[in-house]
Amino acid sequence: MELLQGAVRAYAWGSRTTIPELLGRPVPSPHPEAELWYGAHPGDPARVRRADGSEVSLLEIVDADPHGQLGTRCADRWDGRLPFLLKILAAEEPLSMQAHPSAEQAAEGYAREEAAGIARDAANRNYPDPTAKPELVCALTEFHALAGFRDPHRTVRLLREIETPGLAHYVGLLAGQPDPDGLRALFTTWITLPQSALDELLPEVLDACVRHVEGGGEFAEECRTVLQLGEAHPRDAGVLAALLLNRVTLHSGEALYLPAGNLHLYLYGTAIEILANSDNILRCGLTPKHVDVPELLRVVDFRCGDPPVLTGEPDGPAAVYRTGTPEFQLSRVDWEAVDRREVELDGPGPEILLCTAGEVLLYDDEGTKVELRRGESVWRPASDPAVRVRAVGEHVAQLFRATAGTSLRGH
Repeated sequence: MELLQGAVRAYAWGSRTTIPELLGRPVPSPHPEAELWYGAHPGDPARVRRADGSEVSLLEIVDADPHGQLGTRCADRWDGRLPFLLKILAAEEPLSMQAHPSAEQAAEGYAREEAAGIARDAANRNYPDPTAKPELVCALTEFHALAGFRDPHRTVRLLREIETPGLAHYVGLLAGQPDPDGLRALFTTWITLPQSALDELLPEVLDACVRHVEGGGEFAEECRTVLQLGEAHPRDAGVLAALLLNRVTLHSGEALYLPAGNLHLYLYGTAIEILANSDNILRCGLTPKHVDVPELLRVVDFRCGDPPVLTGEPDGPAAVYRTGTPEFQLSRVDWEAVDRREVELDGPGPEILLCTAGEVLLYDDEGTKVELRRGESVWRPASDPAVRVRAVGEHVAQLFRATAGTSLRGH
């Protein structure tokens, strides 16, 4: 059990205050800081701090002893790789609209692009690795997102509320087939519109959204989101696609699981994210990066309805966000002010423990003790003994625990 230093990722949509404040650095930062990575991702691995003050990459540690660090089952299943990546997201502006492939789609796409000789770091590469990328996002502050396709009957109501001459035809298409096939047809039509047609339709739609918001309409929040996206990404078909997705607000402790094919877009807020250790992304739009529409359409799942909001199932003192994915499991332990109960973290690693509020003390039967303040974390390999944890001081405390899927932990 050793202290872990996350890797800061600077993207334009990030915050200049959230991550620096979390890490106790000067605020604001010189540039936006969007993500803090705790994991062994080859692109930016976290660093383990040794007792002598030296640091070593977590990726190097895992590569040197995959069975000892990950456990036999996990190491064998994932070819010696830590299968998950834990992040803190700090979004001040919307990210790109995107979906991720299933394991089968990723393996097939990776093999196809390898055979075509596309460099793995090429801008037009869709599948830099052969693995799936399910993810779960859990709010630390109020967190806003678009996720999955709204029930088409409700979407028809929204479109009729903002109907314009140019939009009427498309409303009729979905009204005539209000099901996943109808959503696929409309979505495909919109994201393949010629730019000239899009340039005529989008201003009409945005003007109608303004009128709907000013009139306090039923879908004012959805329309405000479309206007925000339209301002940031003029002439982008992803703005139209946003009209088809569920608008979700998560409160602290609430989470969304985004399986393969779920089309989604994070809008703003601070959250914990845990995901499979993969870079496979199919983008729909709202980004200057590569967009491959035919491949996106092979991946997107058009099943519709409200996405389940997870609050964590009680499991002893913890709340566990169960998804069934083999790559990861996320759980949370909360201590109220002056609550100093001891909690045993049963089960072996590999795991990353991250303190997001207050202070906690971790200790084991071998006499190892590590105190974590807000924003600090530890790496606990599969070979380590069981750990107990309690809050320190008289303040609210919170600890997140990221592990491999339960069936793949340990030996």
